[in-house]
Parts: sequence; structure tokens; C-alpha cells
Amino acid sequence: MTESIASGLPLAGVRVLDVASFIAAPVAATVMADYGADVVKVEPPGTGDPNRNMRTLSSYPPSPVNYPWEMDGRGKRSIVLDLRTAAGQKVLYRLIETADVLITNYPLEVRGRLKLGYEQVRGINPRLIYASFTGYGETGPDVNQVGFDSTAFFARSGLLDANRYEGQPPGVAMPGQGDRASGISLLAGIMMALWQREKTGAGQHVASSLIANGLWANGVGAQAALLGSHLPPRPPRDRPRSAIANPYRTRDERWMQLAVVREDKTWPNFCIAIGRPDIEHDPRFFDLPSRRKNSAQLVAILDPIFAAKDWAHWRAQWHAFAIPVGLIGRLQDLPEDEQARASGAVVETNNPAMPLTLAAPFTIRSAPVPPAEAAPTLGQHTDAVLAEAGLTTDEIARLRADSIVS
Repeated sequence: MTESIASGLPLAGVRVLDVASFIAAPVAATVMADYGADVVKVEPPGTGDPNRNMRTLSSYPPSPVNYPWEMDGRGKRSIVLDLRTAAGQKVLYRLIETADVLITNYPLEVRGRLKLGYEQVRGINPRLIYASFTGYGETGPDVNQVGFDSTAFFARSGLLDANRYEGQPPGVAMPGQGDRASGISLLAGIMMALWQREKTGAGQHVASSLIANGLWANGVGAQAALLGSHLPPRPPRDRPRSAIANPYRTRDERWMQLAVVREDKTWPNFCIAIGRPDIEHDPRFFDLPSRRKNSAQLVAILDPIFAAKDWAHWRAQWHAFAIPVGLIGRLQDLPEDEQARASGAVVETNNPAMPLTLAAPFTIRSAPVPPAEAAPTLGQHTDAVLAEAGLTTDEIARLRADSIVS
């Protein structure tokens, strides 16, 4: 992003140190970079942020393009700094002096060992917003337990259990699903702290965690559980709790998700839309309690009806009768999804290796985000960033010779 373009964005002039790894915490920095912040990615020697190599995992769709790193590293400048050394810590402190935000997801024990804890750095820059991210929070018996989105966001929060079918084991989440939502939560906390700093002049500590975000995402069930209420595992599709909040397969092998929530109002139109006005007053389905009691019988009626026509037919019917039904998308269809592009969820880039990417999940009308450039190579900006921090050419050369930076 050129300086002239960045200057017109909301976070122009904000400097962020991304001293984090993997996905959740760095995502907050990525979105800040999208909106004009100068984000310096501080990476360890060797292979850098592990996210640079995540695409090799079996759970990641194979591609010759390093898309996890390109997506999460965009807009950032990379320096390599060995924080295990006193000299490396001193260099980081020089960077902190001029930073507005420091983002880290290093475990508390590691932060202490690297002299990177909030209490250890707050005196360097009283205006610093220190944003930390953990698996299980900053206090409590599991404070030092390593957490990933699969274990802390999905598993510990009850999301996997709440979504499993009766008699079946819990499913497994796709990589990074909880991380991305959680990163936006951390971003929200950072922006609130920056706004408070505008009024008080003082920095502060912002914290978020995977477990907190997982519970927030699972809020309906979690709040009920706090009151001692819970549902048993989800019954199978052929005898659901509600037959009109259930998935169905169409003739062209697409699945659609019904979400008829306001049943008493929608039920008559639903019966007309499916060509079965006769079942509106069927005593088995006349009112909500009856439809719940006889859901299996209603599914047996609906299955062949939906299987007789293609999705295009049903899509037209749902639009005509204002009935909330959605196509269950397949990721392989995303490149051709016109709505995803039109809405700004998928955007073009200036990166030839990855011409399309995902935008942050919000827009600001007066501040359109410019197309993303390629993510930085490891240590690409070390010399430039250190020079901006006031280090001389000789100092940088000595640090390189000692393998403190690279």
C-alpha cells in the first residue's frame, strides 16, 4: 500500500507491532493494516510465524500458493528479531517507544521469559495499547494451557457437542474458523482502547481469548446452561425438532436449509409455495406444537417434494413467498459466487499469485480498502524498520552479525 493511499484511511498514522503467531491475534493486525495502519510483523529467526507453513498440514486444501500466509500477512512489514536475547529485547523496546499498539498471543509464561509482559513494557510507552490473546484467558487454573480454536473455541465452549447428532460423535471444525471470528473481537477491543486513549491520553491492556469467543458464539446454549437448562443432542434429520428448520436435498443434489422461525405467520405461505396447500389445516401440522410432535411425518412429506425440483425452482419459490431458506454453499462454488463479490466479501488484489481474497467482514463507505499486495517475505523490512527506530547502519550490521536480527 502506498503512503498516499494509506493516508486517506481511518488508521493512517497508527503503528502496530504484531508480535504474534498463527491466526487469531495476527488477524486483528491484518485488518488494521487493511485500513491504513503501519503494521510491523515481528517474527522469530528460522521459519518465522508458523502460519507461513500451515498450508502443508493435511487439513488445509492443497495449493501451490501459500494462501494462509498471503491472506493473513497482507499489508504488513516483516522483521526478524530474536527476542530470546537481551539485545533482541532492547531492539523491541526501541520499537515499542514509537508504537501505538502491540499485539501478542504468546503464552503468559513465554511473555514473562521474553520480558514482553504488559507490566514489563507499559513503562516504555504509557500510551501503548497492549492487546493480548490467549486460549483460556489471563487468569484461572488453565491460564498456561495452550489453546487452539479446535480445542478452546469449539471444544471447550460446547459448540462441537451442541451441534452433534444424537448417537454420533462430535464433528471437527475446519482450520481457523474460530480464530478469524476471535481476531475481529480482539480488534474491537483495540479500537475501543484507542478511542479511550483519545480522551485520556493513556494506554491500557486489552485481552481476549478463544474460550470467551467460543462461549459468545455459543451464546444461546451457554446462557441457558448458566440457568441450568440444556437440550439433549440434536435428533437426526428425519425426525428433527422442527421439520421447517431442517436441511433438504433438491433434485440437482444441492442441499438447502429451511429457517422458518415465525411459523404461525409463515406456515400458510409455506404450504402454498411447496404446492401442498392441503396440509395447512392437517391436524397433524395445524399449529406449532402439532408440527413439533409430528415432525418425522412432516419430513416424510417434504423430502420427496423437494427432491422433485432443482434448487433454482425452490429459490424462486422462496423469493416469491418471502420464506427464509438458504442454499447450503460449497466452498468450490465460491469463485463463481456473484453475491460474494458484489457484497465486497470477496475482493480483487494486486497479488498475481492470489488475484482474489477475502475482505474484512465489514466496510466503511468513506474508506474503501485498496487492493492487497503480496504478503512480505521473512525479514523483508528488517533494515528499514530498524532505521526508522533510530538504529544506525553499524548497529544494524552488528545485530545481524550476532544473529539478533535477519
